Amino acid sequence: MALAKSGHDRQNKILLSTGEIMRLASDFAEEHGADACDYAYRAVVNFEAEGEGERAYLWFLLLVMLGDIASNRLNPDKPLTIH
Repeated sequence: MALAKSGHDRQNKILLSTGEIMRLASDFAEEHGADACDYAYRAVVNFEAEGEGERAYLWFLLLVMLGDIASNRLNPDKPLTIH
């Protein structure tokens, strides 16, 4: 899973931008509230156990952003700034 421009790579895999991942995390947090981080963590563990590294990585990225949203370090309604 690459954090690049949206679209497809040479292997026809979908690429998501950081902004798109943030939007997914924001929507997931809004939908699942306080349970969102737990669900994402479970997805990471389960996909890693199944040998699905790319899927686990996507859920890990969502988990990081969910944690930032939950601790108010990231506001999904404001522009994303990465340092």
